[in-house]
Amino acid sequence: MESKWLEDFVALVETRSFSRAAALRHVTQPAFSRRIRSLEAWLGVDLIDRTTYPTRLTAAGEVFHGQALEMLDAIAGSRAQLRGQRAAAAGEIDFAAPHTLSLTFLPRWLTGVQEDFGPVRCRLIAANVHDAVMRLVDGGCDLLLCYHHPRQPVQLDAARYDMLVLGRERLAPYARCDRAGTPRWVLPGTRAAPVPYLAYGHNAYLGRMVELIQADAGNRLCLDRRYETDMAEGLKMMALAGHGVAFLPGSAVAAEVRARKLASAGADFAIDMEIRLYRERPAPGRAGKEAARALWEHLAAATMSKRHDAMTTRHLRGRRGAA
Repeated sequence: MESKWLEDFVALVETRSFSRAAALRHVTQPAFSRRIRSLEAWLGVDLIDRTTYPTRLTAAGEVFHGQALEMLDAIAGSRAQLRGQRAAAAGEIDFAAPHTLSLTFLPRWLTGVQEDFGPVRCRLIAANVHDAVMRLVDGGCDLLLCYHHPRQPVQLDAARYDMLVLGRERLAPYARCDRAGTPRWVLPGTRAAPVPYLAYGHNAYLGRMVELIQADAGNRLCLDRRYETDMAEGLKMMALAGHGVAFLPGSAVAAEVRARKLASAGADFAIDMEIRLYRERPAPGRAGKEAARALWEHLAAATMSKRHDAMTTRHLRGRRGAA
């Protein structure tokens, strides 16, 4: 059993709606329903009466609700106790980030930051996007690094969380290529010859981004789903082995594209995302770590400086154009 199943169940009890609870937990409704089913399977009893609406608990569900709250309280107490033992690590910044960003963007970005800011002592918690977000919400990290798109936004309250845009990432299709850089497959494919497709799992954030690409393409894309995983790095290795086309972040394939091992399989079928950094806004009683605060202020100042430089450049270009 996973603790997030308990949190899902409590959210369902509080909202009395699968759709509202799924939104609260930052997952799709089908994924949320599967997790509730997994909890019921683990317990061996039905917790939800699915013959009525609004959602109502069974007798077993009523009993288990109290037990779930007790278990979550015990987990939270243990976590708080263990975190207290990390007081000596107050100078260490805890980052939560999706696996892809932790492998591609974070190392290079951190190198650049340290050139101006100085050494950064940090600990990385790599997870999927949902779990990384929940790390921040639950107080399990100092800073959250994640993707963002307005059609698949990260649901964090702007009144409670600060945000900085660190960069942008393009998600696009890639396929193995020959020495001349010609890809083995090119989208969109045809009904008679669909393109072998290496897909993300339905719960993966990048998978939802690919769904947006497919929705925008309408009926033009003809894909033959051959393989599925939540990990972009896993899809990249399958693409390199020549198994099909995968939608991958540009930063994850830059070296392979330069080496002519992978090539674009359709530049028209791509989508741009922001790379964002979040923190919980300091407030009385939750000031946060001094190290995290200092780094955030440095990054915020650098972001403002870049924005000012960009505005100045546009203004000068405008004046030259008017002249």
